[in-house]
Amino acid sequence: MHRSGAVMAWNVFKFCTALRGLGSIMILLVLGVVGVTYYAVVITNYWPALYEGGFDSFVALCVLALFHGLLGMLLWSYFSVVFTDPGSVPLSWRPAIDEERGESDPLSGSDYSGLQSDSTNPRVRYCRKCNQYKPPRCHHCSVCGRCILKMDHHCVWVVNCVGALNYKYFLLFLFYTFLETSIVTLSLLPHFIAFFSDGEIPGTPGTLATTFLAFVLNLAFALSVLGFLIMHISLVSANTTTIEVISCI
Repeated sequence: MHRSGAVMAWNVFKFCTALRGLGSIMILLVLGVVGVTYYAVVITNYWPALYEGGFDSFVALCVLALFHGLLGMLLWSYFSVVFTDPGSVPLSWRPAIDEERGESDPLSGSDYSGLQSDSTNPRVRYCRKCNQYKPPRCHHCSVCGRCILKMDHHCVWVVNCVGALNYKYFLLFLFYTFLETSIVTLSLLPHFIAFFSDGEIPGTPGTLATTFLAFVLNLAFALSVLGFLIMHISLVSANTTTIEVISCI
């Protein structure tokens, strides 16, 4: 029994190590999707339409303005989540009061000395992996290998934990991603419908394939991100986090 538990722990460790190694790959994947979308929307379809004149030029100008504006906000919010520290516990932090219960009685030195060995003490929490005390709503991330303040979850897409200091950027990233993918889906919808018409479709096989791929990818992202956005808005309104909801199930 002890041996199987050791094997399970080893497998979990290898899984967390693999997630750490996905860092640059996931960033390149996101940039790849952005590149394919940019080529399909701007280079292939709407930039050439600017020179056609009339109403088509006006539509192309509106689409390009919205696309570039939202793309800029999307990339800003994305890299803000990636590079902003989600929040770490200071090494010198010690709970001055019983913050878990909201009591005003300070914890004495004897209280501290017994916490590490007594796991049944509910007054304050101690992380045995980081060898330090944990504030309320702080959780240890096995992928990052440290405790995160008000941890929501570890997101492989942003290669970072989502916590107290970058949760705002994460919500903005979901919001701008939904708007951007929705605009791209609507703007490429006429070109996608043209694939199933009997008329001749302008463009090379490469540009047509890129347009088809960009439409499918952005439609899938728009639908999935909408679900995540609704979920996180409900979490914010309830003043809770993903990890707290899961732990209560």
